[in-house]
Amino acid sequence: MPKLGMEPLRRRALIDAAVSVIGERGSLDVTMSEIAGRAGVSAALAHHYFGAKDELLQATMRHLLVELGNDARSALSATESPRERLSAIIAVNFSEKQFRPETIAAWLAFYVEAQKVPALRRLLRIYARRLHSNLMSGLAALMEHVPAERAAEAIAALIDGLYIRRALKEGTPNAESAIALIEDYVETKLQSQRALT
Repeated sequence: MPKLGMEPLRRRALIDAAVSVIGERGSLDVTMSEIAGRAGVSAALAHHYFGAKDELLQATMRHLLVELGNDARSALSATESPRERLSAIIAVNFSEKQFRPETIAAWLAFYVEAQKVPALRRLLRIYARRLHSNLMSGLAALMEHVPAERAAEAIAALIDGLYIRRALKEGTPNAESAIALIEDYVETKLQSQRALT
C-alpha cells in the first residue's frame, strides 16, 4: 500500500531526475526507466504517476516554467523602479538556480523537441509571452512603445541565445558575463533613447 503524501514527493523526484538525465544526455531521447532509476523509483511507479514519457516531459517543462515564474515574481517584488525591474528579470534568467548546466541542457532539448511536439511548443510560447511581458514592465516606462517592444524582443533573443551558447560550451556557465553583456545592450538602448528626448 502506498504511503500517504508520497505522491507529490515522488512526482517532484521524477521531474528533478528528468532534468538531470536530459541535461546529461543533451536530448529528450531518454527512457522512463532511466529517469525512474535516477529518482530511485520503479519505472512502473513513474508510469503510474505520469502515464507516458511525453507527459513526464511536459510536466518537467511546466515545472521549469513555474520555477522561473516564481523566481521572477520574487525578484520583481523587491524592485522599486522600472530599471530595477528590467535588471531583475535579466538576473533571474541567469540565477544560480536557473543557469545550471543540466537546466540549460534541458531547455535546449525542449527547444529542439518543440519543433515536433505541439504541447511543448505551446509551453515555449507561454514562456516567451511571459518573458516579453516582464521585460515590457520595465521598458515601457523607460522608452517609447515601439523601441521598447524592439528592445524586449532583442533582450529575449539575447537571453535565449546565451543559453544556447552556454549549452554548447564546456565547463560551468558564466552567469556574470551573460548578465553583463545584456546589461551593456540595455544601457546602450536607454542612452540612445535619452539622446532622442
